[in-house]
Amino acid sequence: MTGLTPPLAEWFTARGWHPRRHQLEMLDEARAGRHALLVATTGAGKTLAGFLPSLVDLIEQPTEGLHTLYVSPLKALAVDIQRNLVTPIDEMGLDIRVETRTGDTPSDRKARQRVRPPQILLTTPESLSLLLSYPDAAMMFEGLRTIVVDEVHAFATGKRGDLLALCMARLQRLAPRMRRVALSATVADPDGYRAWLAPDGDIDMVGLVTGEPGADPDIAILLPQDRVPWAGHSGRYAAEQVMRLIEANRTTIVFCNTRSLAELIFQDLWKANDKGLPIGVHHGSLSLEARRKVEGAMAAGKLRALVATASLDLGVDWGDVDCVVQMGAPKGSSRLLQRIGRANHRLDESSRAIVVPGNRFEYLEARAALDAVEAGELDPDIFRPGALDVLAQHVMACACAAPFRKEALLDEIRSALPYSALPDDSFDRVLGFIRDGGYSLRAYDRFKRLVEDPDGTWRVAHPRFIAQHRLNAGIIVEATMLNVRFRNGRHLGKVEESFAATLASGDTFFFAGLSLEVEKIDTEDLIVRATSRPARIPTYGGSRMPLSTSLADRVRAFLDTPAEWDRFPDDVHEWLEMQRRRSTLPRPGQLLVETFPREGRHYMVAYGFEGWNAHQSLGMLLTRRMETQGLKPTGFVANDYAIACYGLEPVTDPASLFSPDILEHEFVEWVQQSHLLKRAFREVAVIGGLVERQHPGKRKTGRQVTFSTDLIYDVLRKYEPTHLLLQAAWDDARARMTDVGRLAGLMERAADTMLHVELERVSPLAVPVLVLIGRERVSTNAGDDALLIEAEALAAEAMAG
Repeated sequence: MTGLTPPLAEWFTARGWHPRRHQLEMLDEARAGRHALLVATTGAGKTLAGFLPSLVDLIEQPTEGLHTLYVSPLKALAVDIQRNLVTPIDEMGLDIRVETRTGDTPSDRKARQRVRPPQILLTTPESLSLLLSYPDAAMMFEGLRTIVVDEVHAFATGKRGDLLALCMARLQRLAPRMRRVALSATVADPDGYRAWLAPDGDIDMVGLVTGEPGADPDIAILLPQDRVPWAGHSGRYAAEQVMRLIEANRTTIVFCNTRSLAELIFQDLWKANDKGLPIGVHHGSLSLEARRKVEGAMAAGKLRALVATASLDLGVDWGDVDCVVQMGAPKGSSRLLQRIGRANHRLDESSRAIVVPGNRFEYLEARAALDAVEAGELDPDIFRPGALDVLAQHVMACACAAPFRKEALLDEIRSALPYSALPDDSFDRVLGFIRDGGYSLRAYDRFKRLVEDPDGTWRVAHPRFIAQHRLNAGIIVEATMLNVRFRNGRHLGKVEESFAATLASGDTFFFAGLSLEVEKIDTEDLIVRATSRPARIPTYGGSRMPLSTSLADRVRAFLDTPAEWDRFPDDVHEWLEMQRRRSTLPRPGQLLVETFPREGRHYMVAYGFEGWNAHQSLGMLLTRRMETQGLKPTGFVANDYAIACYGLEPVTDPASLFSPDILEHEFVEWVQQSHLLKRAFREVAVIGGLVERQHPGKRKTGRQVTFSTDLIYDVLRKYEPTHLLLQAAWDDARARMTDVGRLAGLMERAADTMLHVELERVSPLAVPVLVLIGRERVSTNAGDDALLIEAEALAAEAMAG
């Protein structure tokens, strides 16, 4: 209890607890005035460790103003922390107010918080940015002593992390004594996060505190009652078995990789729920009321199971969860560990988890994830330069609070690691963009948000732009769905815009039982016509989470190490053995390409192991190149492990298809002809403040926002192709929507490592991807049953001796 003030020491004693070593070390770092990163497993008391120095300080030196700011990536997490923090404060009888401030907080409370803030305020990066946009921000934050960033791994490397880094730079200027603290359970590169957290990226200013390792997790792979499926990605076949697990445990969280899959699994479990046990569902598309109701039921121990997505990956502390089920492969060891950590929340007891692989490749991936967890191997953290659309939003927020001098603001911005190397001319372009929209748009007053006074001071041009900023600020741009329609207006259904954006006029895809040809995308409508041409482009969404490179490398190593195969179920072992006999297995780093005829078509299957996004993008490019070479492609399909292209002519020289210049020629042409760039532009235009989502008293529809951004996009493409936001849109389209980095690595590898094997018929390794042909749907309601029927016939052919 050394170092704890009496109320805290007595509170620990009353519970029979002792503060853990890392909790006391966080107290030591605070007393030394150092910033700190805490990496500790779930259940190790991370949150208390983060708040302990603040509680000690507030007990020893009570203050009325804002003392500690806690920033979380999730609104639910802020609410959960309030519940868990207020209880000990009340039990100790401390005069410390704890409040939340998120987008869900009533406006009257928000106004009061700025005038009389609590000592501890729990918020999100977006709400913090809004707070900093008010003139009274300097007074509100001048006494701030600590900012605690929870679950830092969840957003530091993305755009929300860019925004938070900029907010911390501003806070440091307003409150020079402020300490920065970050908490995480799963960090592969602690030094990278220390640099991100530190002022000016000075890693030596941030102490690293690590928690005790805790009990090893207890993870198992659930095998079906007969054999591991050839196809599918959801694990829906195991609904009955998962229901039996729910019956055998107090509380179970069933994690799914997509929202649509969560709904399907929820329905499957209800059908198998013979005992009528209370089961809930939780994902980001549900209303706030529905989510809060489910969260409350879980906290009260009223649910036996909760089907959830990544909305519950982080930190929500429900101590009675004793089992976690992962439907489908986890795609990364860090994500699996994060989800496992939702069980038990007790350091000295193993967290129990079950992984349900969707198919044979996913079995290997699940096994690889278990091995990675056992070896303590986490997925790599990739830091990148800060996004310019986020910077534009932040500069506008600063201007709303008070006029600024360009040089002083640039110095402050460069103290945030993502922007530490920001060139002068890039900052000038950001200022110019906010000042008048760029030279193509400067004739319009609605884009003239900033003015520069003769003395060099920059200020907001008109008060309406301040109101506009506060209504529209934010980093998360909601994904929209497009209506699939015939020109006569007949409605066929909806598709994800992320899929529709990859289509160009003339492309064919399969939907609602029809082969459809794209005519055009008109705002929120995908206009199509029925065609007798085969559907070239699959519409299988699968899991949008990319397979991590580290898990992909482990799966490749399995294929190359027959000694490992005895660990696998007999049918998986037999599958790999037959592949080795009939064709070959790719060596680590090698690109295996198989070609074979089947039922009047010629197939090329390439095993890239670069994830669905990269393979989907590559399929678009390869079929275009096959067309150019006269190979008459009729379609392609992709999964995380392989891509299969098929056509009317045999591919005899795959190396010519995979040459690296495909990324210079076909890639650029594809992105420009499709709506990928347009979609990315809409997001950066919204984030950068060029287009408003909301006006006072009303919210624009997705159609109105799309219409506005499409008009501006067309103008800029024509008259100002070097515009700041077009550059930002290209960066987004390349990185996020196509995984172009992994694609480039695959193409570079192809030149030196390609092994082309010509076969007389389909190989065993090709079955999981080929099964997808003709069975794809945008709607995931087409379950795995249809796939299984097709798979059996294909598998029988592939596995015949």
